[in-house]
Amino acid sequence: MHRIRGALLLLIALILLASPSPALAQNYSFEVPVQNVSVFVNSDGTISLDYVITFANEPNADPIDIVDVGMPNYDYELYSISATIEGAPVDRIADSEYVSPGVEFHLGSNAIQPGQSGTLHVQVGVVRNALGAGSQEETEPYASLVFTPSWFDSSFARGKTNYTLSIILPPGMEPEQPRYHTPSGNWPGADEPVSSYDDQNRVVYTWTADNADASTTYEFGASFPMALVPAEVVVATETPNTRSFSLDSIIPFLCFGGFFALIVGLGIAGSKAAEKRKLQYMPPKIAVEGHGIKRGLTAVEAAILMEQPLDKVMSMILFSVLKKGAATVVTREPLKLEVVSPLPENLQPYEVDFCKAFESEDKAARRRELQSVTVGLVKSISEKMKGFSRKETIEYYTAIMEKAWSQVTAADTPEIKSETYEQVMEWTMLDKEWSGRTQQSFGPQPVFVPTWWWRFDPAMRTSGGGGMAAASLPSMPSTGQGGSINLPKLP
Repeated sequence: MHRIRGALLLLIALILLASPSPALAQNYSFEVPVQNVSVFVNSDGTISLDYVITFANEPNADPIDIVDVGMPNYDYELYSISATIEGAPVDRIADSEYVSPGVEFHLGSNAIQPGQSGTLHVQVGVVRNALGAGSQEETEPYASLVFTPSWFDSSFARGKTNYTLSIILPPGMEPEQPRYHTPSGNWPGADEPVSSYDDQNRVVYTWTADNADASTTYEFGASFPMALVPAEVVVATETPNTRSFSLDSIIPFLCFGGFFALIVGLGIAGSKAAEKRKLQYMPPKIAVEGHGIKRGLTAVEAAILMEQPLDKVMSMILFSVLKKGAATVVTREPLKLEVVSPLPENLQPYEVDFCKAFESEDKAARRRELQSVTVGLVKSISEKMKGFSRKETIEYYTAIMEKAWSQVTAADTPEIKSETYEQVMEWTMLDKEWSGRTQQSFGPQPVFVPTWWWRFDPAMRTSGGGGMAAASLPSMPSTGQGGSINLPKLP
């Protein structure tokens, strides 16, 4: 993939967003007839994963050449991961460009051809910081694991899956000590798992269903005495407390009373001015039923949960659809988008609605549709957070944000630093001090614009003939001074 680079750090600090890179136009369509997942809780408090996934590629689809598998968090060791496809080693394994956090497996000459089947076996040796403190009252402290297996986009994966999920707990428990959590996510199998011991005297909980699907986010969990793992590896959780709220009480405030005053000022996303205009649009109380973190949210959804300024959230969506190739900016003031048809298949539902809003030429109608995008996001996150701790979930995504910053600062060269920044920026944008921290991370080093920037800047397309011409732009060191970039205003 060509990389288009070159601009000031101030430019990057104001506009960069690292949502997944746009995929090349490919026709993926497959079934997953079998998926077996095993989660091992190790005595040192890490977890290990084992995926066995059988793909049945459709006759008219493109070859399955790369498979992305999501990880529970960013604290996995890439060196500990191995894979085979039909028994042959997968030679190229890397951090995923499209799933964050995740790992991509390049099948190479063993790509699954149209009309053929193949089984991918993935082993992940080390994932840290995956355990939380149990929230149910017990006679002794308990640790808790809540796990959502990797899933596939429903626009690619079809049919039903014979699905098995096993959680293997540390050895040393009495029969009455382990606990399982009821599966969520409309799990079609039994709530109660089959319990057994393996050859190392470890408790094994196994859930099975022959009518599951590979595109649904199921969630499983188990708890065990904390004494079986080092106490320092267990992330603290808040005390369980069942609460309720009325969503109806916050929606009118979103729909009226200055809502669009919050989303017209895209040019100050991440700034102090945006922070002063922050709206508490999430309910102050969300049901907490124990088991902690709601994993699997996108950066935009996490921003909603954190009550980030709505102009910042809309900026994140705008740049995400540009980066995914769903639209191109025709004019910035007023903002007018040229939306592609058909839309890319890798868009989130709120990104699809955002693009559809800009297909309307009527400004009033466009405003109503953009308003619906945000209201829908709030409702969606409120629904997803039922049964989870808002406080603990925010802490979890804050940790992801800090991990993203660490990856940027650890990069050795300006080129690698900028590339890393582009990959993880959607998570760094959750930082209230996003712009200032960006400048601190790069210092006086050269900085490079993102590959999709030509879609945002009409002048770049006019002067350079599109994204490729932008490669001739020189990289220049930033002094932290100079002009500002005015981002477009939503109509």
